[in-house]
Parts: sequence; structure tokens; C-alpha cells
Amino acid sequence: MSHPKGTRARVLLTSVFKPFARDDEFGSRAINPVELYHNQVTREQGPFSLRMFHRSWGLMFIQQNISAPCTLLDFPTRERFVRELTAHEYDIVGISAIVVNVGKVREMCRLVREHSPRSTIVVGGHVTAIPGIEKMVDADHIVRGEGIAWMRQFLGEDPAVPFAHPPIPSSFGFRLMGLPSPRGGGSPAATIVPSVGCPLGCNFCTTSAFFGGKGRFVNFYDRGADLFRVMCEAESALGVSSFFMMDENFLLYKRRALELLELMKAHGKAWALYVFSSANAIRKYDIRQLVELGIEWIWLGLESAETGYAKLQGADTLTLVRDLQTHGICVHGSTIIGLEHHTSANIGLEIDRAIAHETVFHQFMLYTPMPGTALHRQIQSEGRLLEDVELADIHGQFKFNFRHPAITRDESKTLLDRAFRLDFERNGPSLYRLMSAMHRRWQRYRSDADPRVRARIEVAARQLRTGYGAALWAMEKYLRQSNPGVSERIHALRAETEREFGAMTSALNRTLGPALLWASRLDARRHPGGRVLEPRTFVERRHSLA
Repeated sequence: MSHPKGTRARVLLTSVFKPFARDDEFGSRAINPVELYHNQVTREQGPFSLRMFHRSWGLMFIQQNISAPCTLLDFPTRERFVRELTAHEYDIVGISAIVVNVGKVREMCRLVREHSPRSTIVVGGHVTAIPGIEKMVDADHIVRGEGIAWMRQFLGEDPAVPFAHPPIPSSFGFRLMGLPSPRGGGSPAATIVPSVGCPLGCNFCTTSAFFGGKGRFVNFYDRGADLFRVMCEAESALGVSSFFMMDENFLLYKRRALELLELMKAHGKAWALYVFSSANAIRKYDIRQLVELGIEWIWLGLESAETGYAKLQGADTLTLVRDLQTHGICVHGSTIIGLEHHTSANIGLEIDRAIAHETVFHQFMLYTPMPGTALHRQIQSEGRLLEDVELADIHGQFKFNFRHPAITRDESKTLLDRAFRLDFERNGPSLYRLMSAMHRRWQRYRSDADPRVRARIEVAARQLRTGYGAALWAMEKYLRQSNPGVSERIHALRAETEREFGAMTSALNRTLGPALLWASRLDARRHPGGRVLEPRTFVERRHSLA
């Protein structure tokens, strides 16, 4: 299978071309911007929605782990992609995409055939889960699953060489309240990928399905020592002390986590970790272990207990979330709308229960049989897939792509929009909730016996002391008329932090707050649905590509 030119083959790795957040002939949709938070979490929160982008991590991994001269083109325009093809003679062009962007993959394959006809075209990513993808795009190879080993073998390299982890800033292009914000919103983090896939394998999960399905995963770092080394490298390269652990269930691997904790203690690392986990995995730890490990944020599935998913077995999620957030650990809840047992009679109660968790962030997604998943195969076998739904509209943030036993396709969007809106109306902006959790963390652990914990908690105190309160001031005034109850809660938090941090903090809040309020109102007036943003283009070359 190796390429005839071996490791000296010239490789171009690219994501699909922009723009994204608009309707076009290649399948982009205005309703589906390439922003995780604004698209799936905070989209109903107006100017307080978190705006940021994330790099194409898989492409960064492949580039880092091959010896061939390689260019990575991330978020190019169509014109920039063509210019790259004509400026260099690439032997291999690798294109990565998700299902909704299959139209762009088709066009990019056509452009390669036109402008670089000698190139071998390789297509990877979740788009490869589409049945019949080989006939939809003009590619030479369709690569499913983890792509590093495949590309190494194709180039004639040793696929068993240990992986090198690239330095990955977790986000870029951060904006909030109508204004650009400092790197990472003032809390820059590195993304670390310990493994891919998930052993629990929920039937609707595209990530689990992509890497082999239930019970299958690729563990890049099995030992805490290996993970610690990679985190130290990212700390040095990026100047960060916070890490987004991109692992479907990080806390499930307790031995590795506790090994990492011992090394953090031995070396005095006051790191903060943002992790994905399941309720049953969290229950394997006591709260002290989570605090010492630096867990500040947990993405937690909060599907109905009636679903029977293994990750929720025996879990009282309301109590679990309350306990975590009492200790200042932010919970990012995730709830599926339109499960099989949902009806017009019970869906309101299900949404109310999800919102009652009062998580700092809350993602709502439609139950969606995505190509390649066990759910897709099941729904297809039952004859319930809607064949006339375009692939560009199958992403869980629009409407059903199947016949639900009790909820119509149009009703699904109404319910999804309602869930986001009610969460915002009842619990307020996630930015306020985040600051509330940071304040609880500081109150509880500011005098902790562990100097590492105290050092980490001081980061939150410094942020609340030197400007975050100005955002509270602006949110309080912005919501005073439209949502007085939430406005009063924001006021109470601001007043308490000003009493604790003193006159300088109070003065700073009242100086910067009016500017943030003005910017928020201006942004909401000019862009009531949210400003249309696009990621910048990255061009990165390795191994002496001329």
C-alpha cells in the first residue's frame, strides 16, 4: 500500500474550505457555524455567547508524525487551496471533513484533479462514514478511523513508532460581548489527546463509531508518566497551565489519572484540567482527588435515566452536579432531545429536569442517527430514515432526519430551540455561571493545605479581582429589564466579590463595565442572531518543504 515515492513524497493536508456560516452550493449552512459553543451550547445567549474556533487536531497529529515534507492548510478559502496546489507539486493531498461538508470534499477533489492531476487524493475524517462515499467523491483512498498509522504505512514509514503530540492551543479567535478577547478568553489552555474512541459506545456517538464502536479505542498514552511528559512539553511550548483533555471519558482510566496526580504533586504542578467524563466514572473518585488533580470543568452526559445508557447507571445526576459545582468544579451538561421514549406529554418535563441541573454550560442536541453509528443502522433497518434530508442538514442542531414515534420533524427544531432559550432564561448567561463557580472555588479552597491547590485557586481570584467583575456589571444592567430575576442574582454575586476583593475591584468594575455594556448592546442590535465569524487560515510547513 506504500506510496512509490516513500517518505520523500510531498504531502498536503487540508481541512475543507471556508466560508462556513452561510448557505451556499457546497453545503454550508448559516444555521451551522463552525463554532462548538456558539453552535451547540450558548447560541441563545445573545452577546454573551462564547465565540471561538478550534483547529483541525487530527491533521495536526498526522503532520507531526510523518517524516515526509508536509504542508498543513487549515481553513483555507477555495482560492487559497487552488493557489497551494499550483505553487507546489504535491504527491499526496489529504482532505479531512465531517459529514455535513461532503459537498466541499467533492469540490476539492475536483479541484485537485484539475490543478494537480498527478496527486493521489486521500479523504479521511467523519465524512468517510457516509454509505457510498466512494461514489460521491473522486478520491483514490478513503481512510476510516485513526489516520496516523495509515499515512505512515502509505509513506513507507514505521507505523509502530511512538506518537509525538503536537502543541495545540485549545482555541483561537475568542470573542465575547461584542469584543475580541485575550488568548483563550484570558485562560489559555492546551489540547491534549490521550486517546480516541470510547469503550462505553453510546449508540448515537459518532466518535465511538468512527474508531471502531463500543469497547474499542486507541490509547496513545497508557501511563500517567507519558501523559505528564506530554503536558510538560505543551506547558513549555505554549506557556499554559490549563489543559483540555480531549478524551471521550478521561476519568474512566483511574490508574492513569492517579499516576498523573502523583507526578503533579512530586513536581509541584498547579495545573487545571478540563475533561470529559461519565457519571459512573466520576463516582470512582472522592472529591478531594478531583480537586488535587486540578479538575475544574467536566463535560457530562445528562440524558434521561430511562435511556439505560451504561454511563448513567446508578447515577443521581442532580446530586452529582450540585456536589461538583459546590466545590467550584464547572459542569458542562449535555442533553439529547428526541430520544425514543420522548413524547409531547413528557418532553417538557425532561427539558425542565435537564435545566434544573443548573450546569455552567449546557449543550442540547437532537437525537440523530448519523451515518456510521449503530443508531443509524438500527433506524435504517426499521425503515424510519428520511431519505430526502440532505447530508448538509444532518448534524443534530436543526431538525430530525428520521421518523420519530411521537415528535414531528418540525417539532424537533421547536423543542431544541426552546431548551436553549429556557436554559438561558432560567439560569442566566453561562459567563455569569462560570464566574459563580470560580467564586465558590476560591471561597472553598483559598486556604487549602496543598500549595498547588492554592496556586490554582489564586488564578480564579486574580481574574475576579481584575476585570471579570466588569462583565458581571454589564450583564446585570443588560438583563435588568428583560430578566430581572437573573439580573438580581448577578448583582448579588458582583456585590459579594466587590466586598471580598475591595475598593480597587469595585472601581475597576464600574470603569470597564459601561464599556462592556455598550459593546454588548451594540453587538446585539447589529447582529441579533450573532455576528457571522469565520476562522482565520493557517499555513504550516514541516521538513523543508520549499
